[in-house]
Amino acid sequence: MKILTFSGATPAEALKKAQLEVGEEAMLIETREVQKKSLGKSALYEIVVGVEENSVPKPRAKVEEPLMKQRPLAQKSSDVLYNISEAAKQISKIAEVTEDERTPAQMPVRESEDLKRIKEEIEKLGDKVKLIQNMFWSEKAPKIQAAIPPEFAEIYRLAQQSGMDQEHLDEIMQLTLEHMPSKMRESSATVKRYFQVLMRKMIPVRLETPPRNGAKKVIMLVGPTGVGKTTSIAKLAARFSYLLEKKYKVGLVVLDTYRIGAVEQLMQYARMMKLGIETVVDPPEFSSALNALRYSDYILIDTMGSSPYDKGKIEKIYECLRGNDTEYSVDVVLVMPSSIKYEDLKATYENFAPLGIDTMMFTKLDETRGFGNIFSLVYETKVPISYFSVGQEVPEDLVVATSDFLVECLMNGFSRGENT
Repeated sequence: MKILTFSGATPAEALKKAQLEVGEEAMLIETREVQKKSLGKSALYEIVVGVEENSVPKPRAKVEEPLMKQRPLAQKSSDVLYNISEAAKQISKIAEVTEDERTPAQMPVRESEDLKRIKEEIEKLGDKVKLIQNMFWSEKAPKIQAAIPPEFAEIYRLAQQSGMDQEHLDEIMQLTLEHMPSKMRESSATVKRYFQVLMRKMIPVRLETPPRNGAKKVIMLVGPTGVGKTTSIAKLAARFSYLLEKKYKVGLVVLDTYRIGAVEQLMQYARMMKLGIETVVDPPEFSSALNALRYSDYILIDTMGSSPYDKGKIEKIYECLRGNDTEYSVDVVLVMPSSIKYEDLKATYENFAPLGIDTMMFTKLDETRGFGNIFSLVYETKVPISYFSVGQEVPEDLVVATSDFLVECLMNGFSRGENT
């Protein structure tokens, strides 16, 4: 076999010389870069071909003749030789890049634009995959009149799994579709942000305000047994007397004489914080207890826990409120656990409603993953939230209610340190 070498400024140029000289019967042995392109010097490439000595070279008449189709590689040994025509297309691709006439100033701009376009396409593809994973929209879409874009699938699934009432969820979806700009519907991420903003506006909260002009604040906590009323009273007492910028005088009233342990627990908190405390056995004693604590800025009242369906105990609390002949108005706070479903929260609210609920407080946020039930209750009743209890620690695990806090929990779950 006769070995021949051809050189050129590009692999394509060397290939053309070989094709003109020996035709397509030669075998390509090697392609190598002899000299790199540098300032003032052009690149130099060499290709080495082999030709059978008894064969007659068939020079090409035209370089533009069709090249032979590339054959598949059937062997992996190092001595396999490739026909020139088999490598022609690959070298041509190299030549297209090498011979590109773009200027250095143009290349970064074009590459940047291409990269940006690729990233946009990847984001859109990822968004579509996420939608498919979230749900089969045609089967689980809300039953509302307007057509639902598929980008709403993720936000719908999150809200539904949070325990939100179905009717409330569909109403919010309807409002979102009516008011959301069309440009924001292109991505599930923008849909989620808009949905969160809309929900924040639908959550009523009672801002914490200090007593003014010598007035007193009387706060009564009511609710079912075991929801954490006594612990919440201790948290509020510590907050008002030690944690705020101004240290207020706090007094405690105990109506829960049914549970001796609850009375002892609150008395222990009172001794630790050096607070005045009064106990009430019968409703007529209620006004006397308030007057005994008239030196206080805040008077916090702990009541007996009862089943929402125990009308007798709820009526006794009502008698205390009805018999209040002092000048102090009582702010009634319904305390409920966040870990029960919406229907149970609603039933609890309806049974305690005759007491005149001013605000609601939700406890045990660290014991649940769904918060849509809380949203549905405040959305339905329009009664504001005043506080959240997120654990058993006194006084740390108490959060003043904000709509941002609840929406963050609803969409992303409660995480101690991030939400508080």
